[in-house]
Amino acid sequence: MSTRPGVTQRILVITPEKPRAAVVLFAGGDGGITMEAVGSMPRLGSNFLVRTRQQYLERGFTTVVIDAPSDKQSPPYLSGSRQTAEHIADVKAVIAWLREQSKTPVWLIGTSRGTQSVAYIATQLPQAEGGPDGIVLTASVVRDQRSRAVPEMALDSIRIPVLVAHHRDDGCRVCLFADVPPILGRLTATPRKELMVFDGGISVGNPCEARAYHGFNGIEREVIERIAAWIAP
Repeated sequence: MSTRPGVTQRILVITPEKPRAAVVLFAGGDGGITMEAVGSMPRLGSNFLVRTRQQYLERGFTTVVIDAPSDKQSPPYLSGSRQTAEHIADVKAVIAWLREQSKTPVWLIGTSRGTQSVAYIATQLPQAEGGPDGIVLTASVVRDQRSRAVPEMALDSIRIPVLVAHHRDDGCRVCLFADVPPILGRLTATPRKELMVFDGGISVGNPCEARAYHGFNGIEREVIERIAAWIAP
């Protein structure tokens, strides 16, 4: 879809028969999925939200995986661009299209660096001006020397429901669980908020990658089930 002059936004959309809500999934890392027309994901295919997209569909959600826009389809992709007016414009267009198509609430769900997209958009784009109906932050970035981490954003301006989900043993240095609870304290205007803490699973390889605790490896179904129940009780 066209989002800005000369720029298009590629998304993968999978739709259930009777949608309860719509969710837009933001991968972590540099956000460059480089999805192809047939729906394949050459990059970031194992990302927690990308690999579990079908599970949202199974629970009745119109499910959207969002890629980097056409002007960010090469390195560094969305790195350094998640907190920009251009990113907000692209996502606002996706939300508007989804609302028209699904006639349901639209939620944004981010994981790892995807939480920097989702949280920032929620602070800058109120629901009444085309922003989301709620957001979910999984494996939030809580410290970052390159750009604002989630706790450093204007979270007190968010007036929609916010769910924060995190693995207690997340070993990624920028996503340590000890720094997560203060996020809830900053959410002073939201009508509904919760911190969901998860344990167990399997941690393999780099602690900041998708198959570690950081990516909820081995407990995906439990995590998605609880997130889905929170979005649409």
